[in-house]
Amino acid sequence: MNKVQLTVDGRILEAPQGATLLQVMLDAGMDIPHYCYHPKLSIDGSCRLCQVKIEGVPKLQISCNTQVRDGMVVNTQDPEIAEVRRGVLELLLLNHPLDCPICDKAGECWLQNYSMRFGSRFCRTLEPRRKRSKRLDIGERMLLDQERCILCRRCVRFCREITKTGELRIFNLGDRSLLDIYDHRLDNDYSICTADICPVGALESKDFHHRLRVWFLDETASVCPSCANGCNIMVHTYQGEIWRLTPRRNDAVNDTWMCDPGRLNYRFVGDSARLRAPQVASAQGLRAASFEEGLGETVRAIEELRSVHGGQALGAVVSPHLTTEENFRFGELLRALGVKRVAMAVRRGSSDDLLIKAEKAPNARGVRELGLTGPPDDGLQELLAAIENGTVKGLYLCGDDLLDVVSPKTIGPLLGKLELLIAQVVTLRPELSRARVVLPTTTFAEKDGTFTNHAGRVQRIHRALETPPEWLSDGEIFTHLLNALAQRRDNFELGSVWQAIGRDHNAFAQLAFDALGPSGLPLGGAGEMDSQGGPET
Repeated sequence: MNKVQLTVDGRILEAPQGATLLQVMLDAGMDIPHYCYHPKLSIDGSCRLCQVKIEGVPKLQISCNTQVRDGMVVNTQDPEIAEVRRGVLELLLLNHPLDCPICDKAGECWLQNYSMRFGSRFCRTLEPRRKRSKRLDIGERMLLDQERCILCRRCVRFCREITKTGELRIFNLGDRSLLDIYDHRLDNDYSICTADICPVGALESKDFHHRLRVWFLDETASVCPSCANGCNIMVHTYQGEIWRLTPRRNDAVNDTWMCDPGRLNYRFVGDSARLRAPQVASAQGLRAASFEEGLGETVRAIEELRSVHGGQALGAVVSPHLTTEENFRFGELLRALGVKRVAMAVRRGSSDDLLIKAEKAPNARGVRELGLTGPPDDGLQELLAAIENGTVKGLYLCGDDLLDVVSPKTIGPLLGKLELLIAQVVTLRPELSRARVVLPTTTFAEKDGTFTNHAGRVQRIHRALETPPEWLSDGEIFTHLLNALAQRRDNFELGSVWQAIGRDHNAFAQLAFDALGPSGLPLGGAGEMDSQGGPET
């Protein structure tokens, strides 16, 4: 692509020919106020806040709709520009309600920030502010406050260009203009993205409405665990609890969007019904135990089965919700035990041609790349048949997916045929009542590691929540069992596990763990990290 050079406030910048001036300045780290512009939407040019002075051009120009050219000289600090910014903000605040103390956007509101930095501290109007409808129920997951809207039309363009559903429109003209739904409610699968891109608090998510002030939240970069797309997200936490998930920009995966089902799939992490301690079998049924007791009982149970029937009598179900590193260590354990029948159960559901994938797990591709399972159905039917005919007499079950994939009428009697059942799950389900040991699994928000999405992109997840001091992660559980059953002395340390993965699997060999960065890398190491790890501009 041809490059051009331009000068902005005395600084020489290089940019692709045809790029917009505003985006070039933003990419260079320059602080240029703007409302209506969004890098993933068409140019609107309505807010007029991004105006700059260009040498040789008689009038100020909006930088969002100006293409760079070679030799262009731009000034963003001229007193005339400062006066225009004050005027734009004064017009926007003319009818904007003074309800920042109760607005969910407070603390991350562009109108607040720009008003303090570029606006006037004095009001010149005496007329009362215009009244519009507030807290309109416009969708299953969305509210609209018409008084706060600054008519940037980002949400309108999103529904027209990204979801192609067209629920939102601007009605009327001039100072009578207002945002509203058109002919049907805002119920598409990406509706909460309109709250993300709204620069003020006009569009609000019902899920987060009036729950917590945003300045209390800690943010951790991670990957959505809900489907195989692996959308990049920020996990927002406060006092050991997840309060919301928001999309994080990655041009190679999800641009700046995420679906509503994935965004709202976080409450299982703090669910009161979640398994919080190991369970071991007793005369009265399953009872709570320590990790030490649970792992000791697991070792004894596996040794008993192997001593009578051999290692091939044990089967295993791998979880696509565990990290690549955890599944690699599980694979080492299974090989050491002589397990031959290994399968993976993956829940499937609806999909679309935007982000939502049919496989409802973040790391099924990673399991397959490790060689643990493969076509045509990840070994599931073969394993189930082996349990049915008695070839497999014991099962190490990781994850809840098998209990959802196989019908309740089938899975209960099938598990009842087993002499030994060890489960490592999020929730203690009735189907597991006859298990010898049930171990609690660790969720995506409580550990570090990698997921590999459907396209083969390896991406980091980071711990956002701390687990109790005595808690053992899935990788640590597998390592403890491996050491006890195979007389090894390993630790579960991500760097060393990743090196072992690279030695055993060529697809991962060219990827250095520390080089994955915020955007990840494709398997094989081909290509550069050309996607952005930060929020949308």
